Amino acid sequence: MDVTELLDTAAEAARAVGPRLRKAFRSRPEVATKRDFHDPVTEHDRAAEETIRSVITARVPDSAIVGEEGGSTGSGDVTWYVDPIDGTANFAAGLPFFCVSIAAAVRGELVAGVVYDPVRDDEFTATTEGAWCNGTPIRSAGAATDREAMLLTSYPSPLDLETDGEVALRRYGRILELFSTVRRPGSAALNLAHVAAGWSDAAFGTWSNPWDVAAGALLVRQAGGVYLGDPLVKGDYLAHVGGFDLAGSALAEVSEGLARQEGQRPDAVGGR
Repeated sequence: MDVTELLDTAAEAARAVGPRLRKAFRSRPEVATKRDFHDPVTEHDRAAEETIRSVITARVPDSAIVGEEGGSTGSGDVTWYVDPIDGTANFAAGLPFFCVSIAAAVRGELVAGVVYDPVRDDEFTATTEGAWCNGTPIRSAGAATDREAMLLTSYPSPLDLETDGEVALRRYGRILELFSTVRRPGSAALNLAHVAAGWSDAAFGTWSNPWDVAAGALLVRQAGGVYLGDPLVKGDYLAHVGGFDLAGSALAEVSEGLARQEGQRPDAVGGR
């Protein structure tokens, strides 16, 4: 199966759950928790992932699926990374910043990804051939320095505060001081899609899972931006538009640690 077929499968699976998510949005669904009260889940997360898995299995039966709700199943050269609702807290509360994220990797290399925003009906797609929003090519371009840039982040998370305490707060204070604008929208995948499109300038997150960032990482790289961190391993990430002065940024220290984390893979920091 070529990358176009993999992308078509991901897009079909993502759009298959759009009607359900739009109908349930702002219905204040019942919320359960997983790890702790900061980690919500709804019946719609689970049902959406079941639908996505059904589409993928029907079209690409000999593949593995790694999903946020259903864990790892299957085996094969193709592995799918699925987040049925990235931004569940937003979805449950009625804040329109959440998405479906699906990525395909062939023997450990990302080759296709979709980030679908069902509220705005924006479909961000990427393959090894490029990156698009609603079929139009996108280019990750924007601010060159912190003082001009908008940063999207989840940092510091409760886990960051538990682990690093005052160090995390001081780092966050420096970020607030030096960046023009800092926002905490609540969806890593959609944050990365916006950086890929040049709608924001940088995104930074910690403790992220592959289903959160795999599709977004491919989008950023293929749109000409920079993504640091290994999107197929749980950990931290940093992304920014092409031409951004990372060496002079408040996030320069973060970037050094991420370069070590990814092991300097040859595709780690470049776009096309």
